[in-house]
Amino acid sequence: MPPRHAAPQDPDQSPLFDLPGHLIRRLQQIAVSIFIVRCEAAGYDLTPVQFAALTMIRSHGGLAQTTLAGLIAYDAATLGGVVERLVQKGLVRRETSSQDRRAKSLHVTAEGEALLEAVAPVVADVQKAILAGLTPAEQRTFMHLLRKATDAGNALSRVPLRKSGDTL
Repeated sequence: MPPRHAAPQDPDQSPLFDLPGHLIRRLQQIAVSIFIVRCEAAGYDLTPVQFAALTMIRSHGGLAQTTLAGLIAYDAATLGGVVERLVQKGLVRRETSSQDRRAKSLHVTAEGEALLEAVAPVVADVQKAILAGLTPAEQRTFMHLLRKATDAGNALSRVPLRKSGDTL
């Protein structure tokens, strides 16, 4: 009789593939890959995090970088590099905050607005591609459960999502 913890003969039968954390990580890898490949094919130099940042800056023009980090659930220090790349690309501009002269507020430029409009069909196509293996009913169920699980675990994150009315 083989030892109780012996590796399965078939690596595809590993218990790793029954762990939600592993599968979520793999789906994230797949989603990022699809996003980057489709954007590059359409001629856009944009990452998923840059897209999220641009979208949120457009929705909440004039926000501070730390607020942006909370709104997209991204580490503020790492987001600094993302914002810097958006500024260098001419998609975002920094202005001195009208509320705090020491702070900078973020605004989408005309080029950023144009990019968001142009890339919208590509991003919509990416979302469909990510869930292409599911029927429409399964997609609705999956999205409902994904939102529910994400909301339930938000407070456990090292970088929790903050709603626009939340205080930091």
